[in-house]
Amino acid sequence: MKTTTKTPYGAEFAALCRQAWDTLIPARAGYLAAVSPHYDEVFHDVAQRAERDKSLGKADIATLVVWKRLSAQTRWVTDLMSLPDTHVRAVTERAVTAVRDTTLTRSEAARAGRGILAELPGLRTGDALASAVLTTAAPQRMAVYDRRVQHSLHTLGLPLTPAPGRYGRYLQLLDDLLHHGAARAAGWSARDIDTALYWTGGNPSQPAPSRPNPHKP
Repeated sequence: MKTTTKTPYGAEFAALCRQAWDTLIPARAGYLAAVSPHYDEVFHDVAQRAERDKSLGKADIATLVVWKRLSAQTRWVTDLMSLPDTHVRAVTERAVTAVRDTTLTRSEAARAGRGILAELPGLRTGDALASAVLTTAAPQRMAVYDRRVQHSLHTLGLPLTPAPGRYGRYLQLLDDLLHHGAARAAGWSARDIDTALYWTGGNPSQPAPSRPNPHKP
């Protein structure tokens, strides 16, 4: 898989990424200890269907709405359900192909897939549901984003602005964490990091890490 390891942020950013693992590792352990192993069964079911069908339909997206605990009492749900399932699958098939394209970096693939999904109601703005759709399409490569993840990144001092293209930048940031994590990141996937960030974002009592000194050995 093509990856990007260069970062424009310099030594301080690299130090922040390394220190973030002091939070991510126990957070991931806390998530695994507290969350039922059955909670993600519907996510895995959708991922298996996406693997088989190379696309996601309206029923799959509805399942992910429930899994993400999003509101279905919104106008976009009516708009989405009013589309032919063949149209929804034609769009999601292109998005699935994009995020599985290993000639692209993880962030490039994420940006491409996210742009395609913007053609569908409910997936035009925000990244929570769209990221879930893309992660079921490529669970070993993509990751889920939501407001708790955003809060955790802010707490860790890692920049992720809401400007257009956020999902692609998010995946680049996860690649940076994996790159700078070295041996501590061994065996971790982007999805593992997103669950650790999710857990951190839901536990405000967890102390924030101190800012590292990049000049200190």
